[in-house]
Amino acid sequence: MRQTSLDKLEYARAVEAVVSRTNTYLGRRLAERLAPLTDARVIAARLAETEETRAMIDKGMHVSLPSMDGMEELLGLLGTGYVPDERQFGQLAQFVRSCGQLRRFMASKAALAPTVAAYASSMHELDGLLAEIEGCIDRGRILDGASQELGRIRRKLRQAEEKLQKRLDGLLSKHAGHLQDRIVSTRGGRYVLSVKKEHRRKVSGTVLDESASGQTVFVEPSETAGLQMELSALRAEEQREELQVLARLTGEAELALPQLSVNAESVAHYDFLLAKAKWALAIGALPPSLADDGTFELRAARHPFLSATPVPLDIAMDASYRSLLITGPNTGGKTVALKTVGLLTLMAQTGLLIPAAAGSRVGVFNAIEADIGDGQSLDRSLSTFSSHIRNVTDILSVAVGSTLVLLDELATGTDPGEGVGLSIAVLEELYRRGAAVLATTHFNEIKEYARLAPGFRNARMAFDEDSLQPLYRLDMGEAGDSYAFVIARKFGIGETIIGRAKEIARGLKGGTGAVGSGGARCVKACRVFCPRRRWKQRPPRGKRHERLRASAQERRRANAGRRQTIKGRQDIMVRRRDIMGMRRGERGETTASRQPELGIGDVVWIPSLGRRGVVYRLADERGNLIVQVHGVKQLINRKRVQLQIESRHLYPDDYDMNIVFDSVDNRKKRSLMGKRHVEGLKIERKELE
Repeated sequence: MRQTSLDKLEYARAVEAVVSRTNTYLGRRLAERLAPLTDARVIAARLAETEETRAMIDKGMHVSLPSMDGMEELLGLLGTGYVPDERQFGQLAQFVRSCGQLRRFMASKAALAPTVAAYASSMHELDGLLAEIEGCIDRGRILDGASQELGRIRRKLRQAEEKLQKRLDGLLSKHAGHLQDRIVSTRGGRYVLSVKKEHRRKVSGTVLDESASGQTVFVEPSETAGLQMELSALRAEEQREELQVLARLTGEAELALPQLSVNAESVAHYDFLLAKAKWALAIGALPPSLADDGTFELRAARHPFLSATPVPLDIAMDASYRSLLITGPNTGGKTVALKTVGLLTLMAQTGLLIPAAAGSRVGVFNAIEADIGDGQSLDRSLSTFSSHIRNVTDILSVAVGSTLVLLDELATGTDPGEGVGLSIAVLEELYRRGAAVLATTHFNEIKEYARLAPGFRNARMAFDEDSLQPLYRLDMGEAGDSYAFVIARKFGIGETIIGRAKEIARGLKGGTGAVGSGGARCVKACRVFCPRRRWKQRPPRGKRHERLRASAQERRRANAGRRQTIKGRQDIMVRRRDIMGMRRGERGETTASRQPELGIGDVVWIPSLGRRGVVYRLADERGNLIVQVHGVKQLINRKRVQLQIESRHLYPDDYDMNIVFDSVDNRKKRSLMGKRHVEGLKIERKELE
C-alpha cells in the first residue's frame, strides 16, 4: 500500500499507539514493523490471538513479563569471546527465572487462551544454567564458594586486612599529635595517614599525595608497606580467580544460547500481544469478522484519535452497490467518516482490534487508497486542484477490484462544471474496475448521478436545523443538503444576504443541461445575478445614468433595424426556396428551417467549441458574427451557433453592456473619464474585425 495514503489515514499513529505500550526492546521492534496484511487467513489468526489476550486482561489476569534489561547487549556478545561481568550474569539469572514462571503461568491458561498459551510451550526453563549462576553469583557479587581456590584466597585476604588494620590503628595512636585527622584513607589503593605538613619528617613513610591547600600530606607508613604489598598480591590473585569463574559461567551460557534466543523471541511476542490488547481495551475495541468480497459493515464505529467523544458511525457497503456518495454540511463529519472506514480497515488488516460494536465486518483489500485534504504546497507550486488530480492519477494507476478508494470533496478547486464532469468520469472508471469507493461531495449533479446510476448509492450526514448542530449520524440511501444558509445564519450573516443567496441558488438549480455539462450554471447565472427588478430598485443617478440610457436606446434602435433587415432577407430567401421547390414539383413544406434572430447580448451555444458565448457584434453580409467566449472575442458564422437565451431575458433595458464585453481596467478608466479630464488617460480596445 502506498505510504501517501497510509499517512492521510494516520496509520502511523495507530502503530505508535501499540509501540508506546511495549516494555521490551524486541517487543518494540515487532510493533514498529506492523503493516497491513492481505491474506485473510493470516489476518484472522492475528485478530484471534489479540482477542484472546484482550479477554485475559479484561478478566483481571496479570501477565508478568520477564525483564529484558541488559539482555540485548548480553545476547549479542555471547559467543564472541566476551566475558560478562557479575551484574550481567545477575540479569541473565533473573531473565531465566522469569521465563520459567511465564511458561508455567501460560500453561495454566491453556483452556482460556489456547492460541496465546501455545507460544509459551516452546520456551525453555534452563534450570541447570540458573543453578550454576545462582551458585556463583548473588546480588551482583561472586560468592566465595564459586571455586575452592577463590575461597582460599579470600580467607588469606581477610587475615591480611585484619593484620593491616591493627597496625594502622596503632600508628594513629602513636602519631596523634602529628595528624591532621585521626582517620585512615586510601590513595591509589594504598592505606595512608593524613599528616600535617610541618610534621612530615616525624612520620616515617612515603608521601603519595597532598591536599589542595598544601597543608596536609598523605603518607604511607613504612611499618605497613610490607603488609600492603602482600594485600595487593592477594587481590590480584582474587581477580584472576573471579575471571575464571565468570569464564566458566560464560561457557555455560553460550551452550544455552539457542534456548535463550527462543525465550527472548517468545517474551517479545507476548509483549507485542499485550501491547495490542492494552490499546484495544483503551479504545473499547473488538474483533471484526472479515469479508473477501469488498463489502463491509461497521456498527457504532469510532475514530480512535478524535479528541472529543465521537458519535458512533454506522456505515456499510453490500453487494448491491460498489460506490457510496456521502453528502452533508461542512463540519458535519463526512471526512471523519472516510477516515474512520479507512483507518479501521487498515487496523483490522494489521491484526488490531477496532473500536466498533460486535457484529461489525470489514473487507480485506490489497490496497487502500485515499485522497483526503487539499495537499496544497507552496514549495512545490501545487494548487488544491493540482494536488487532487495528482492523487487521483496515482490512485487510478493502482486501483483494481481489490482496492478501497476514499475520495474527499470531489470537484473542488476548479470550475464546478468541469470538476463535476471529471469527478463523475473518475467514479465511472473506478466502478468499471470493480473498486470499492467512498466519496464525499457538495455538488447536486454528483448526488443526482449517484441516485440514478446502477452500483451507486447516496448517504447523508444528519443535521439538526433547530439547534443548528451537526448530528454526526450517517443516514444511508438519501442525499443531503450542504445547509450553507443555515450555517451562515448561525455565524451571523444577515438575513438580507441570506435571502438573496437563496434567490440565486433557486435560479442556479433551474438551469438546463445534462449532468456534469458544466455550462448550465453559467447561462442561468446571468439571469439570476442581473435581475431586472434590482436595477429598478436601485437605478444609477446623475449624468452618467443619462449617458447610459441614451447609449442603450441607440443600441436597441440599431439592433431593431438590423433584425428587421435580417428578417426581410430571410423571408425573401424562404420565398425563393418555396418557389423553387414548387417549380421542381416538391410536395409539402420546404426543409429549410428558419433560424431565430440574434441580438447583441444574446447567449448562444457553439457546438464546435462545446461552449457558450455572448453575441458581441451582429452578423455581417457574409453571416459572420463576433461572439465573446470566456472573455475572448471570436469570429464565427451564424450557421455555427444556436440561440439559447435572448438578451431581453438577461439584462434590463438600461443595462451597460460594457460590463459584459469590456475589461475591468477599461471600465474603471471610463468611469474616471466621466468624472473629470485625466491627462494621458486612454482606453484601448482590441476588437476582432
